[in-house]
Amino acid sequence: AECAYIHNLRNNANPGVLWKLAGEGSWRRNYHTFLDGNLYPTHGLGPVAQYMGINRGDNFKRIVSMSSPEFNLTEFRDKHNPNGGRHKDEKYVCGDINTAIIKTELGRTIMIQHDVVSPRPYSRINALCGTKATFFGYPDRLCVDGSHDWTYEGPAMEKFMKENGHPIWKKIGDYARKGGFGHGGMDYVMNWRLLDCVRQGITPDMTVYDAA
Repeated sequence: AECAYIHNLRNNANPGVLWKLAGEGSWRRNYHTFLDGNLYPTHGLGPVAQYMGINRGDNFKRIVSMSSPEFNLTEFRDKHNPNGGRHKDEKYVCGDINTAIIKTELGRTIMIQHDVVSPRPYSRINALCGTKATFFGYPDRLCVDGSHDWTYEGPAMEKFMKENGHPIWKKIGDYARKGGFGHGGMDYVMNWRLLDCVRQGITPDMTVYDAA
């Protein structure tokens, strides 16, 4: 599997998220001054862990993590002087791109990447590679065994997803997507599913053990 949090927060607004003086910006940039690694792992890893049944028959066993040098945040700060020079003495230690590989107890691997300072399109990769097919997100594509090209992509992939969608998404997906609930309807679906589990008296899809 492959996953990531790739989101250019350096200059995606005026000011970019990393330069805001309150709220999200302050804590995000602060981590870059004393931690080197993946600063936001579960955004991409959470869904992939559920696909792979982590804590439900398999577990994370070990991890190897390495970062590139740090360039982009310092370069942008020195060139654009955000917030009138308030950050001129900050030293950033987090590498621009961190790549980690997780090995599970069953021997499967997960590549996870973090990059919030490079000029890259937004992506969480969201990829699964098995013996019969490979799926990649951003954009959604599916390659079925026997093909050297994407079997489904573009309109064909949209049709495939509609025909083979999860029952919950088929039930509430259109309403969630069109209702302006955030993140393309994902926020609504997650809240709906939690309440659905409570109503049914069943274990939620994600528990405190997953959070640990």
